[in-house]
Amino acid sequence: MRIGRAVEVYLRHVTIERGLASHTVDAYRRDLGTYAAWLAERGIEDVDAVDAAQIAAFAAEKASAEPRPAASSLARLQSSVRGLHRFLVREGIRQDDPAQDLRPPKLAQRLPQALTVDQVERLLDASGPPPGQAEAATSVQLRDRALVELLYATGARVSEIVQLDVDDLAHGEVLRVRGKGSKERIVPVGSYARAAVDAYLTRARPELARRGRGTPRLFVGARGAALSRQSAWAVLQQAAEGAGLEAHVSPHTLRHSFATHLLQGGADVRVVQELLGHSSVATTQIYTHVSVDALRDVYAAAHPRAR
Repeated sequence: MRIGRAVEVYLRHVTIERGLASHTVDAYRRDLGTYAAWLAERGIEDVDAVDAAQIAAFAAEKASAEPRPAASSLARLQSSVRGLHRFLVREGIRQDDPAQDLRPPKLAQRLPQALTVDQVERLLDASGPPPGQAEAATSVQLRDRALVELLYATGARVSEIVQLDVDDLAHGEVLRVRGKGSKERIVPVGSYARAAVDAYLTRARPELARRGRGTPRLFVGARGAALSRQSAWAVLQQAAEGAGLEAHVSPHTLRHSFATHLLQGGADVRVVQELLGHSSVATTQIYTHVSVDALRDVYAAAHPRAR
């Protein structure tokens, strides 16, 4: 099979059968396009002609490129190549896997940056008036407050929040979230976020939605179309500036804060895993390190013989 054809078959597999998100599939397409072009430059156009030495040379060349690529980009590139060749073997298109010995670069483990509870409250207040002051707020302010409240209350990714439909709130106290791989999970919604969302739905969304052609999405923009990830990011950046937060604040910062505050409050790590939609508890356990660091700081400051 020609390499270009094999790539298209694999991309169709991860899109339809594995249900990967569109931006993930796009990243695979870019990586494998780079790989196929590299092979074509060397006269290799059939999957049976690829060997382990060529794959190792490809990986080494990309790793030494200038400017030096990030370890995360190299890891994703090599993961794409490994995934393609594993798929070809599994489908019987090729008998052996020339990429089986390819080892991605080890990524440095970075502890997530979380806001304090006080910083989160300042951020929320800067995003818009609370529900009790809804009458004096604009439609956009009500939407922004509901958006930020919901991000922190659920720990959902920004891509998950902007894809919510109004019907996903049908049960009131819980939210149906569609995560990576189209997997659904149910996340409780606290009273503060529920009140902010109710105020938005009652006083703001009808007005905003009338400006567009109609969309089932929960959050809509000033022109009535579904709110984009970029616009949601901008809302948070504006709120962070209004709150005077010097630290970089992104939607993922609120996700980190959600997990950290739950663990500091005594939540079980497996419960947090379920709420975040992590497939492995090992992914969630990074937040336990954040909590341990906080405990260490408190111990150092409070114990008379800690230092």
